[in-house]
Amino acid sequence: MGCKSAVTRANALLARAFGLTRWHGMTELLKISLPDGSVREMEAGSTPGDVAAAIGPGLAKAAIAARVNGEVRDINRPFDGDAELALITSRDEAEALELARHDFAHVLAEAVQALWPGTQITFGPATDDGFYYDVKAPDTRDPFSVDDLPAIEEKMREIIKADKPLTREVWTRQQLIDKWVAEGETFKAEWAQELPEGEELTVYRSGGDWLDMCRGPHLASTGKLDPEAFKLMRVAGAYWRGDQANAQLTRIYGTGWLNKKQLNAHLMRLEEAGKRDHRKLGREMDLFHLQEEAHGSVFWHPKGYRIWRELEAYMRRKMDGAGYQEIKTPQVMDVRQWEQSGHWGKYAENMFAVPDIVPEVDEDGAAATPKIAADAQWMAIKPMNCPAHVLVFKQGITSYRELPIRLGEMGCCHRNEPHGALHGLMRVRQFTQDDAHIFCTEEQVVEEVRAFCRLADEVYQDFGFSYHVKLALRPGQRFGSDADWDKAEQELRDAVAEAGMANEEYGWEELPGEGAFYAPKLEWHLTDAIGRTWQVGTIQGDRVLPERLDANYVGEDGERHRPVMLHRAIFGSYERFIGILIEHFAGRLPVWLAPVQAVVATIVSDADEYGKEAVAKLEAAGIRVESDFRNEKINYKVREHSLAKVPHLLVVGMREAEEGTVAVRTLGEKEQRVMSLNDAIALLKDAATPPDLKS
Repeated sequence: MGCKSAVTRANALLARAFGLTRWHGMTELLKISLPDGSVREMEAGSTPGDVAAAIGPGLAKAAIAARVNGEVRDINRPFDGDAELALITSRDEAEALELARHDFAHVLAEAVQALWPGTQITFGPATDDGFYYDVKAPDTRDPFSVDDLPAIEEKMREIIKADKPLTREVWTRQQLIDKWVAEGETFKAEWAQELPEGEELTVYRSGGDWLDMCRGPHLASTGKLDPEAFKLMRVAGAYWRGDQANAQLTRIYGTGWLNKKQLNAHLMRLEEAGKRDHRKLGREMDLFHLQEEAHGSVFWHPKGYRIWRELEAYMRRKMDGAGYQEIKTPQVMDVRQWEQSGHWGKYAENMFAVPDIVPEVDEDGAAATPKIAADAQWMAIKPMNCPAHVLVFKQGITSYRELPIRLGEMGCCHRNEPHGALHGLMRVRQFTQDDAHIFCTEEQVVEEVRAFCRLADEVYQDFGFSYHVKLALRPGQRFGSDADWDKAEQELRDAVAEAGMANEEYGWEELPGEGAFYAPKLEWHLTDAIGRTWQVGTIQGDRVLPERLDANYVGEDGERHRPVMLHRAIFGSYERFIGILIEHFAGRLPVWLAPVQAVVATIVSDADEYGKEAVAKLEAAGIRVESDFRNEKINYKVREHSLAKVPHLLVVGMREAEEGTVAVRTLGEKEQRVMSLNDAIALLKDAATPPDLKS
């Protein structure tokens, strides 16, 4: 193993989690290749755990699973033959967390059935921060509620501390069906009956009798979990197989981690996220509201819409400076247009369609209930702007000399998102994008994408965000030739490299299968103040839509050519970006974005005239200012405006009136500063200047 000890070197190699070898056929001795290129011979029937033990006791204790020929497997599952092996420890955090969360889900299901026999279990996957399991309570009791969670948690800890071995077994389809039917597990039986005959089906047994149908992998035993590293969070309604026509279940959510320290850090993040929730702050700051009369659409209040207007003005300046031309396109277009573009086939269920009809009028002149004729033409409210931008591009004859053409639109779109998926400003049905499409030649693609990378960087820096750049590659189902996809993906790689962002500093990563059906895309993932990531900006290199909608330009050779169409956005949608900003800044928006930048508050009514003078001068300087001359104590006024997240409170009394000063209380600062009114105006004017307008 080299100059280092076997355990030290092997543990260092585990973090890389890769190995090299090839199959050598079934023999009594298996050849197992390790990450450092060395090969160990093991007896047939050996497991990755045996290899770890052969290397050293430290590694045997640390190894929790294995990657065998690229597949994550149980540490105690025997090798099928010669193999590439990489052992997984808790240092491989992403894989270790997924394994632990999967195990927590199984322990949850076992605990619920142990406490309430007759409970039916369905499925329970790992999630980004934990796990859940869908269950159906016995007919003898009400559905599970949050009141049941402490008892379930206690039972889960009991199961974990019992250190029950988790063993993999292969069953036939009929064995599974017979078991689930005999035990009254109707949901599991239904699922088993739909599995293909002849497929290898696996179950995992926890200790003795309890088992669940599962592909795995799992940890070696329940004792590998930390009993203090999980917490059940909430319950919610769910439907069997996600269909409202099916039986209603209870979904029990939990969060699970590798140790208590990680759990506590997560709970603290959740607590902080709760304080920053944009829905809560939106109410407190009087920014917006949502209600059933317009489900999934936002009612913007004056203060909230001021934030919108400032963002829109900022983005217009950035786009104007980058050579974009702003356009406006229709909200409703004939369905045939969407069929031609390919969106109707992919997104029809998420589009709002309306028949193009004329309502009938009855004898009294009142509008009768309209009837949709069999031959009615259908229109669709646009879920995206791109087809309309192609139609604008196609007006007249375009020469190669005019390219690139950059068309931008603050485009309002509608998507029929499921009710259960809607979430404040973060996921809505009506939204407005800072959308644009660049039509260019093949030779211009890399430079246009590179320029966009720099533009996006400027914007995100102005808002104080760090970010990662990722490349989403071709999905399984897609339009276009492999040659076009090869070219489009490489162009995006080249552009990011030329922008200096294809490196670890920018978190560069490629995401197989996550591109759109018509194009690969670069994605910008912002990191907020409490470490959460948000995917916002994107640029996609599309050769499909220009072909489907017959867009062309006249080249230098006098022939018609297809342009490449780059779809791009930086904010993504204004609604979601404002929600992200509210949570990132915990409502304490930068002064230039704050709907109210200052409040002048008087201590005594005798200072009202001076207060009015201060307000007038602030307004004349372009500051968004309000006055508070109410007959209330100044501490009350300070608390109220602090809750509303007003950046600056200018307090004036008779002393300030006599001296021409103000006491400036800045949000988040403990000490107030007394300064002349003119100095205060200069201070606020500088803070209120958008970052792109500062010299």
